[in-house]
Amino acid sequence: MRNEYKYSRLIRNWLILGLLMLIGQVILGGITRLTGSGLSITRWDVITGVIPPLNAQQWIEAFELYKQTPQFHKINSTFNLEEFKFIYFWEYFHRLWVRSLGFIFLIPFVIFLIRKKINFYLVKRLFVVVLLTILTASAGWIMVKSGLVNRPWVNAYKLTIHFILALLVVAAMVKTIADVYGYGGSKSYKLRTSVSLVLGVTFIQMIFAGLMSGMRAGLYYPSWPDMNGEFVPAVLLNSENWTWKNMINYDSYLFAPAFIQFTHRILAYLLLLLTIYMFFKLKNKVKFQPKLWLNLSLYLVFLQVILGVLTVLNVEGKIPLFLGVSHQLVGLLYFISLLFLSYGIRKFKA
Repeated sequence: MRNEYKYSRLIRNWLILGLLMLIGQVILGGITRLTGSGLSITRWDVITGVIPPLNAQQWIEAFELYKQTPQFHKINSTFNLEEFKFIYFWEYFHRLWVRSLGFIFLIPFVIFLIRKKINFYLVKRLFVVVLLTILTASAGWIMVKSGLVNRPWVNAYKLTIHFILALLVVAAMVKTIADVYGYGGSKSYKLRTSVSLVLGVTFIQMIFAGLMSGMRAGLYYPSWPDMNGEFVPAVLLNSENWTWKNMINYDSYLFAPAFIQFTHRILAYLLLLLTIYMFFKLKNKVKFQPKLWLNLSLYLVFLQVILGVLTVLNVEGKIPLFLGVSHQLVGLLYFISLLFLSYGIRKFKA
């Protein structure tokens, strides 16, 4: 169904700002993960949590709460107050960003609604974004709670659910922006076939990316193009290891991290080839905005593969922060470019 409503530049800029804020939120989530900051704040206070510790006594109280967590006892028992403040900052900033995102959406939304600057169609689209955001935040807290009992890290599968929900929020916002800007108008559905294929494989790759992060799988095979001297890790060649129990007990047995990293690498090579194929298939058939997104997706997939290799090669007991975050950011931008490309060549406008 077409959406012929004409939206003002203010509305469009507001939506673009929202997308940028969502991208920032996902990246901050990656930083908190790589710095081990996600469990530094043991409570989720929606209102009072806006205010961080403001004096020495409050910092000591926050630190004492952190000392009760498995992460402190098993990993960070040597932490002093200053080191705790560092990881506290990233988790606090992460949560503050979420709250800021809510205000940036909520207040202008109410004003635009009262002034009748947005129609019912956009209200429905934004409702989906808000609903997914609430689900993402809820999954985030469930994820954090999984690392506060018996284990020093959050559960990898719950982290992946949280990450995928965040991607769905981004995807819903991209769809909203594409509709508002009137993307579309292709004369053939056939143009979308290759893009849909690449998007499908990309989404699967994102799932494995979440599991890579949650299982800290990148630490186990810090070499390339081999995996510690093997193309296929030996642990994967033994059929007896292919059990669900081994996938669950990823903290204590090598099978799951090996399987996740191996698959993540194979999917990366596959995406590189598929994106190149898509580019040459569409480069003479699309123009204007779709052409821009097509070119961008090609550049980003090459950059993403390079960043992935550099990240693995520079692992020294932990994932390098700059490379790890850059790898996540470029992967997210690649996903977004594919979404905009897909909407840009759809047969009908929104």
